[in-house]
Parts: sequence; structure tokens; C-alpha cells
Amino acid sequence: MAINVGDRIPDATLMKLGDKGPVPVKASDFFKGRKVVVFALPGAFTPTCSNQHLPGFIQKSGDIKAKGVDEIACISVNDAFVMGAWGKQQGAEGKVTMLGDGNGEFTKKLGLDFDGSGFGMGTRSLRYSMLVDDGVVKSLNKEANPGEAKISGAENMLSQL
Repeated sequence: MAINVGDRIPDATLMKLGDKGPVPVKASDFFKGRKVVVFALPGAFTPTCSNQHLPGFIQKSGDIKAKGVDEIACISVNDAFVMGAWGKQQGAEGKVTMLGDGNGEFTKKLGLDFDGSGFGMGTRSLRYSMLVDDGVVKSLNKEANPGEAKISGAENMLSQL
């Protein structure tokens, strides 16, 4: 069953690339007492993700944070090394926190996973964005087609803040 507005974010461990390698990030700690915009996508370095979704949040990060958002996080079923390299290549540092969900634990607990094995990708995340306030989902924007970044994009999220 997929997460909905009003639900609490499930606890899981995500990974962030630190100076000395991957650092665990507990979802319960990450979302506690803060307003966080989260967007997730099927994969780092993939066309829609690299050309539209992540760049939109990087470009609008100042406007989003000016609306009282403490942090913007990008999550994908990729490891922390891939997410770190992709974030660096895209210029996300200081704007969007890149979190890896390498085993898909968080994504599966949200019920927002899909089978991308037909494309050689295995289990992946649906494309979505959400506003989370103190661990509770306040808005959720799921794309019907993971190849599009329309309702889950930065512009739509900014209009919801």
C-alpha cells in the first residue's frame, strides 16, 4: 500500500556520500522537526532525471527554501557513490541533498517502487515529490509515467508551499 498525505514517513536507512565514504541517514532523524521537500526518481544519470527533474530543483532551491523549507532531498534506488557523483556533476552541492536508497528499502516501505527489470534496471522508485513536515506527508505528487517530470517537478512543488 502506497503512502498518502497525512501518513508518517516510515523509518529506513538511506545513505549519503560523505568525505570518507557513505554515511547512514536514518529517515526518522532526517525528517524529525523539519520541513523537507523530497523528490524521487527512477535513476541517476537517466535522461528525464538528469535533464529535467534534478535540474529543476537545483534551479528553484533558493525559492523553495525561502518558503520555509529546511532541506531539499533527492532519493533514488542507487548507491551513495552514484548519487554523490551525479550530484557533483549536476551542481547540487548546497542546494539538494543526494540520498541513495541502494537496496530500495525506503522506496518499498513507501509503496512507491516499480519493477524496471524490463529495462535492465531492477526495482526502482516511481517519480514523485512530496512535502514532509516533522515526518508527516503534507503533499504528494506521483507521476503516472516515470518518464515524465511534470507534477513532481520543482515548479509544482513551489506552488504548493
